[in-house]
Amino acid sequence: MAENGSGSPGDGDSTQGLGPDEKPRLTEEEKKQNHIASEQKRREAIRAGFDRLCELVPGLEGQGRSEGHVLKQTVAYIREQLQRRRVLVLAAEARGEHVTEEMKEYVSAVATRSRNEALT
Repeated sequence: MAENGSGSPGDGDSTQGLGPDEKPRLTEEEKKQNHIASEQKRREAIRAGFDRLCELVPGLEGQGRSEGHVLKQTVAYIREQLQRRRVLVLAAEARGEHVTEEMKEYVSAVATRSRNEALT
């Protein structure tokens, strides 16, 4: 009876009784394996992101990777770069050079953040 595809619901044939547009339902084991694979893929993407940050942020190359340390150093590096940008924009404006509104926007955001941090 199971040879012709008309097995009983308990024999593992998950395609029985499906219409042409219906997908077979996953077993609990298949759901579990899909979940495990998805979680492993998510973790690998996070690891790859942290590895990439370690490549980009000076001082993080070749160190053991504490994710908290990587994030802290990355924030410090980005703030330093924004501050450098602010100095360059202000110097360019002082020389009378044209500075785009986009560049000025970043400068004002850095200045506001610096003032707020000084108050706390």
